[in-house]
Amino acid sequence: MTRRNKDKRVKNSPISRRRLLGGAAATAGFFIVPRHVLGGQDKQPPSEKLNIAGIGLGAMGSDNLRACDAENIVALCDVDWDMASVTFKKYPKAKRYKDYRRMFDRGDNIDAVIVATPDHTHAVITAAAMKHGKHVYTQMPLAHNLWEVRQLTQIARETGVATQMGNERYSAPTVRTTCEWIWDGCIGPVREVHCWTNRPQWPQGMSPPEGRPTAPPGLAWDLWLGPAAEHPYHDSYHPYNWRGWREFGTGALGAMGCHIMDGAFWALRLAEAATLTVEAESTPVTARSYPKASTVRYHFGPRGEMRPVTLHWYDGGRRPPRPEEFPDTREFIGSNGTFFVGDKGMLTFGALTAGTSGGQAGPRFIPESLRQSYQPPKRSLPRIKEERTWGKLRRHEEEWIAACKGGRPACSRFEIAGPLAEMVLLGNIALLTGEPIEWDSRTLKITNNSDANRLIRREYRSGWTL
Repeated sequence: MTRRNKDKRVKNSPISRRRLLGGAAATAGFFIVPRHVLGGQDKQPPSEKLNIAGIGLGAMGSDNLRACDAENIVALCDVDWDMASVTFKKYPKAKRYKDYRRMFDRGDNIDAVIVATPDHTHAVITAAAMKHGKHVYTQMPLAHNLWEVRQLTQIARETGVATQMGNERYSAPTVRTTCEWIWDGCIGPVREVHCWTNRPQWPQGMSPPEGRPTAPPGLAWDLWLGPAAEHPYHDSYHPYNWRGWREFGTGALGAMGCHIMDGAFWALRLAEAATLTVEAESTPVTARSYPKASTVRYHFGPRGEMRPVTLHWYDGGRRPPRPEEFPDTREFIGSNGTFFVGDKGMLTFGALTAGTSGGQAGPRFIPESLRQSYQPPKRSLPRIKEERTWGKLRRHEEEWIAACKGGRPACSRFEIAGPLAEMVLLGNIALLTGEPIEWDSRTLKITNNSDANRLIRREYRSGWTL
């Protein structure tokens, strides 16, 4: 092989730079070192910046990019350039694309990708990124359906890239403290947990939209649809309100479930349950939209020494019953929250006290007298950038960036996030069928309702594949 051909082969290899970056970080022990110490110009120390591309430049995508400002933002992709104009101006040197496939074909210098598009396009974009050897950070709930989640988990395992799902709270000290206390038996064996959100803050329970408005000139509607079935443009779908439509979003449960139930999923080791039954009830479910309000109950079997537990989910203004032990001097409020019920008492975190507004309150005991006699255990989970406040949270992205450079795997890598996302999306199937669902995670099948298995995956529009 000639020197010229050899150089061409290395240049065209989609993972050469990223493998070198991760390998260099491992060699360096994650210290900042000169490039030459690591063995030449092709080796990249962890002190060198990543080249990051953003796909989907709405509020979440822009926030994720802002959290990565210390790296190089080299490419931006959005199907609606009018909506993306603010982000384009913020990163004037970044190359601009409407089609992520064209970006990947031309983006040999891209190391890592942030995916913050509507749910129905998460999987095709994330899979393509990983197959091109790019590290990837994908927003919740990872994918649109269970089959896609399982596929992304497998592709991440096969490619070995650094991954992270965007449930930022997983990196917060509060969640880790809660896990440690639950594992320490602070409230005894846990028999149930309640989680709730104030979402949806977008329409749900709708009928199909009427009329056929003209698409904005800056919007590539066919690319926005991606793998979804053909639909004419309507402003009821884009921007933002796609979340309530079954073809495009995953409803309030999909939008917030991974963000609010993640602490319970981790603390109670729910991924280890051999059995899971899900039942749900809600306001009316329409042919194309998720319900306005719902309650979902997940019944998990034992996990090691942990007893069977039921996780309750509430959205659309619904709330769990007020605990009798809750002090009369406080109000049972909060836009989002979680509380565990054990044999000794309750433990809360999220927004379960007066004055909170969905932030990271807690963990707190109910009754509060339990705290006076409780001696917390030594920390067993690492903390990430604790000096940062919740309002300036960048822990989650920073941990992913460190993993891209060869640091420890990110806390919500797809291996961990996949089972959480599957649990959340299984709740949507229970909502849509209106019947209890018995789940076999090993085979990715519903065992008591064969018709419901059609909801595990979707048909892809011609020209789109995973």
